[in-house]
Amino acid sequence: MIFCSIIYYICNMKDILDILGNVPVTKETVASLYPNLSGANQKVAALEHSGKLLRLKRGLYVVNPAWSGKRVSSYLVANHLYSPSYISMHSALRWYGLIPERVYLTQSMTIKHSRRFRNILGYYSYINVSRDYFAIGLRQEESDGSNFIVASPEKALCDLICYTPGINLRYIKEAQAFLEEYMRIDLDDIKDFNTDIIKQCAATGKKTMSLETIIKLIRQ
Repeated sequence: MIFCSIIYYICNMKDILDILGNVPVTKETVASLYPNLSGANQKVAALEHSGKLLRLKRGLYVVNPAWSGKRVSSYLVANHLYSPSYISMHSALRWYGLIPERVYLTQSMTIKHSRRFRNILGYYSYINVSRDYFAIGLRQEESDGSNFIVASPEKALCDLICYTPGINLRYIKEAQAFLEEYMRIDLDDIKDFNTDIIKQCAATGKKTMSLETIIKLIRQ
């Protein structure tokens, strides 16, 4: 009975969830918007039940885009779902238009343990990297009115090569075949890549030879 009263109160009061926009927020942040109601869990549960909130994981929520009218960026969600992290690999390369295929798994790199998540918005994968490597070649981009952290094109490619088992690029022809045939990347699109970023990644010692081969291919 009390829960039903909370739902009625929330659904009939002036909607203040617009304050949150399309940014993922914690249970405590949501609860703070309704100071006249006690019990953070009950507030959030009522909003979920009403369809206004979507659960991303335990304790993390976002306003339902069907209710707010604002699209939710899967990249922004990925940043918040497991932090610190940044979008990379196929997801980042697709963002920059370097690969033609649609990507259904949002891939990220993190300094935490590798993990996977699944929620109502999609599938998310996180791969562990060292702190020194993590900080190389990051940038901020904008999607659906929100900013998120993503690897530069160069870093995204390095991440893909370094953290995909079985990729070993010893010769320029191997690197060219990998990019053109396997990744379907147009070589003209990488001719202006910043090789200093690739050098920094190579200096961390992971698949150094493969990354040096990519540099040679870009410079030829």
